[in-house]
Amino acid sequence: MSVQELAMPKTEAIILDAREIKEYETSHIKDALYVGYDEFKIDTVSEKIKNKEQNIVVYCSIGIRSEDIAKKLKKAGYTNVFNLYGGIFEWKNKDFTLYNSEGLETEKVHTFSKEWSHWLKNGIKIYE
Repeated sequence: MSVQELAMPKTEAIILDAREIKEYETSHIKDALYVGYDEFKIDTVSEKIKNKEQNIVVYCSIGIRSEDIAKKLKKAGYTNVFNLYGGIFEWKNKDFTLYNSEGLETEKVHTFSKEWSHWLKNGIKIYE
């Protein structure tokens, strides 16, 4: 799914953040639920999302980790799972709003590493 499609008001989906907690706390898409990557547990998601036909969009920095998590969700029986193309980097590159752990708008984006930071064109890069 493209960031433009997800940003459209008519798009109804549960949004899952498949990054690590320090990345999520730096900034995330509004109302995204943290599910992590290294510590991801399908049981935790199953407790929160009972309807396996619900639209679910998974994102990470650029789309690699979220693709793995999307596959795990599909294997668990979720039928409408989408990977956010370009991840949170593309979301910010298209100038959509991000929120920090206090629920306030922020320009900061955790880029995972200095090497990955070159994919982020907008916002303030954080990688420590």
